[in-house]
Amino acid sequence: MRHFDGFLKTPPLWINEQFGIKQFEFPSIDLSGFVPEPIPQNIRLGHQVEHVFHQLIEYDSTYEVLAYNQQLKRNKITLGELDFILKHKQTGKLKHVELTYKFYILDPSITEPIHRAMDPNRKDMFFTKMEKTKNNQFSLLHSSEGVQLMEQLGIANETIDQECCFLGQLFVPYQHKQISIRPLNPKCIIGYWLNLKSLMEQNFRNCEFYILRKYQWLHTPHLDVNWQTHQEALLDIHVKHLSQNAPMIWIKNTNNTIEKCFVVWW
Repeated sequence: MRHFDGFLKTPPLWINEQFGIKQFEFPSIDLSGFVPEPIPQNIRLGHQVEHVFHQLIEYDSTYEVLAYNQQLKRNKITLGELDFILKHKQTGKLKHVELTYKFYILDPSITEPIHRAMDPNRKDMFFTKMEKTKNNQFSLLHSSEGVQLMEQLGIANETIDQECCFLGQLFVPYQHKQISIRPLNPKCIIGYWLNLKSLMEQNFRNCEFYILRKYQWLHTPHLDVNWQTHQEALLDIHVKHLSQNAPMIWIKNTNNTIEKCFVVWW
């Protein structure tokens, strides 16, 4: 259930329409009667999020899922996938929704705000992903293969609105309070990032630590985990840094409040 709770608590990375992409407005869902189906932990986190989205949309009464995770191929070569084709049950309107859930640190040394967001290992840039969604993923619907798929489903291609459910968690630099992220949503800022040297400072030595596995990144911090001492955590983080991997960690302070952060290796 923590996957579903974490997903629903994550704000969209921008509001309404930005960059020529309209955000999908996820319906308000009460989870009190929801019984989730198990999600495999051995698949990529992005695929786990697709399972979450699919189960929540099917549980809710707003939309009908007409197609899900449809691969498009040309001469046996995969062109890409259409994430979701949804039909609003009351209005009959159709939506092609591309789903993205990202974890980005913000680098204030970069001048342009929308180029500041990148993954903790500095490989995946927000701007690149956004442009790929707009120029590649959306165009698949209008390819000959996309048109053929819609015909097979009995859907008129030109009646489909295209939107993006682009959710994200943003992390600002440690002790860096002022950083411009417009036009991104400031409500997505939920933690900070720092390097191992900063984590060695005196003010962290009485804290306890938990190094998350990738599938747990979606979760809201809670106390029910096996906490480590400062020294234990430093040793485990150092091992991850040797393979150029920036782990997400929870830091439990002496008053039992929990902070969420990435410890970068670069």
